[in-house]
Formats: sequence, structure tokens, C-alpha cells
Amino acid sequence: MAVNLFPPENLLPVDGVRLSAVSAGIRYQGRDDLVLMELAEGSQCAAVFTKNAFCAAPVIVARDHLAVASPRYLLINSGNANAGTGEQGLQTAKATCVELAKLLDDCQAESVLPFSTGVIGEQLPLECFQNTLPSAIGALASDHWAQAAAGIMTTDTVAKAISRQVELDGGVVTITGVSKGSGMIHPNMATMLAYVATDAMAGQDTLQSLLTEVTNETFNCITVDGDTSTNDALILAATGQSGVPIAGANLVVFRQALQEVCLYLAQAIVRDGEGATKFISIDVEDAGSRDEARAVGETVALSPLVKTAMFASDPNWGRILAAIGRSPVENLDVSKVTVWLGDTLLVENGQPAASYTEEQGQQVMKRDEITVRISLGRGDTKASTWTCDFSYDYVKINAEYRS
Repeated sequence: MAVNLFPPENLLPVDGVRLSAVSAGIRYQGRDDLVLMELAEGSQCAAVFTKNAFCAAPVIVARDHLAVASPRYLLINSGNANAGTGEQGLQTAKATCVELAKLLDDCQAESVLPFSTGVIGEQLPLECFQNTLPSAIGALASDHWAQAAAGIMTTDTVAKAISRQVELDGGVVTITGVSKGSGMIHPNMATMLAYVATDAMAGQDTLQSLLTEVTNETFNCITVDGDTSTNDALILAATGQSGVPIAGANLVVFRQALQEVCLYLAQAIVRDGEGATKFISIDVEDAGSRDEARAVGETVALSPLVKTAMFASDPNWGRILAAIGRSPVENLDVSKVTVWLGDTLLVENGQPAASYTEEQGQQVMKRDEITVRISLGRGDTKASTWTCDFSYDYVKINAEYRS
């Protein structure tokens, strides 16, 4: 059940990237659960990882490998997170990289970045990699982005992927990305994996700066349930195969295209939130700072009472007001707060709007995409947070996740 989200179409190959997706039987039977991504020699990579202190073994290994070598291969499995697995899990994550490097003439183990997603606390079966990596290598192709998007899914119901091309000074560059995530989603980052590649030329410092900025405006602005995962990772790879540099005026245009790609992939995760029936934008404006706007938006987005009211299509706007009031904003002057539900004015300068009727609120709440707009009357800064409702299915999916 996804809100206005459909399987990807017209995905564009990125020169210098090949992918494959195969069935390794790590947890799921009869579906692809092991994805391999090959990057051309000389590619640059930037990364953002979870800030969860109990970060998974592959996160530790990927960070370490990024610090000492240029990535050539990304190795991703679904169904098993290899998190909370102690020293054995760490050794297994390293071993998967070694097993892949053994099969390749142009690769050392440190040039492999491992990633995992799935159940926490179970050891990752190395034999599944040993048995399947040869076929993963043999299946590598430039047009397998859709297969890769499907192969990294766990409780997702729709594969998430998008492509963009932009005309820059020097030629056209392509950006294609995939993501996964449905539950355990919250900023810094979420239970998500995302991989974005471009054939543009950029140094690692430029890529990292771009990725950090764009992540803060996209992936770090989504929440499904407030749980930050152990395994989050977002990779941006630039193969340089187009010969078009990301510098000067090109940087501005490229950044906009990258943000469009990341925003789509981030919002797709919310649209496919576990059990979601509604996509909700919390737009906070007239804040004293971006942090204030984010704090109010997240508080409203995370409120179980707001989210269940959204599911029930119940215009119980008092729940929104209560969430705003308990948000961590110092000295909030409620007499300056104004709130809209869609285009319907709910509260004006801290008072119930005289023009509001229950029928107006009901009409908005019946929609499958809803915007809550909040003016704090404290400044000129704004920020958005994207979330979804809480349905019966959210509880069911998570109660039965290990069944």
C-alpha cells in the first residue's frame, strides 16, 4: 500500500556503472536479495551514514574502507541487517568484501563497501555470499537499475528509483538513484539505503559537500515512526565518464538536479511507509531559525495522535495544536501562531478561526495527500517535514516482521 507511488520507469544507465541483482537466499526465498554495483576505476564517492550508536557491522566496515581506498564495488544484501551481531558480525562483513575481491582481478577488499538491511540481531550467513557472488558478477549490466531497486527492498511494497539528465557547460550528465525504506524511518538518517550515481566529474570533497547539504534538505526531513535505524547509508558516486566537471556555474545546476533526485527518493520512502494511506507535508514558516522550524515540524509529524487522526480522516486539529505547543521551542508566543489544514484556516493568531467549519476540515482530511501549514510568527525561516499516517497495518507489519 503506497500513496501515489508507482514502479520506476525510464531509468537511465550511468556511464561507468554496472549493476546486478540475484537471489542468495539470505532471508527471502524466490526473490533477489543480493545487489552488486560496480563503479568505473577512478570514480569518487561520498557517503552519509546513520548516527545510531549501535550502527551495524557493514556501516563500520564501509566507513573504514572509504577512508583508505577508492570504492570500486558496492555489495548490498537485504533481509539481514548484520546489526547487533558483535565481533562475529564485523568479521562477516569484512569477509564478504574479501570473498568478492577474490573473484575479481582489479579489486582489493578495501575497495568494496558492504551494506545490509533487514532483521537486527541475526548473524549474516557468509555461505550465501560465497555461493552467489560469481553469478552476481556475471550478471553485471548497465541497465539493471530497476532490478537493483527491487533487490534492496525489505518491507517496501514498491521499488524506488529515478533518473534525471541535465545540460551543463560541456555536455549532458545523467543522475540515477535508488532507495529503500518503509519503516524505522527518522532523520539522522532512517532505515534506508540509497545509492545515487552520476557520470559527472567531481572531486571527493565537492561530492561530500553536495551530499551533506542535499541530505539535510531531503532524507533528513522525513519520518515515518521516529525510529532511527542501525544501518542507514546514502552513497553518491561520480564516475567522471562524461568528462563534464561539476564546478562553477555547473555546480548550481547539478546541485538542483541532485536535490530533485534525492527529494523524490526520500519522499518515496514516506509514500511507502509501512501501512501508509496518506502522504503528509508539515510546512513550518515564519520561524526564528531552521532548527526551530524543523523542531516544530518533527514534533507534529511524530505525534501518534496526529498520525492516527490523519488515518481516520478526523479533523481533530486540537492534536496539531497540542503538538506545536509541546515542541522544543523556547518562549513560543502562541498568540502569533497560525495554522492551516490545506487551504483551510484552522487557527489565527492563537485563536480558533471564525471562518472554520468542521465540513471544511473533513474535506481536506479525506484526501490522500495533506498539507499542514504552520506560521510561528517569529522570523522569516521555513522548513518542511514529510511523514505519513499510522494505520492498523503499521502495527500488523511490525508485529509480524520476524514471523
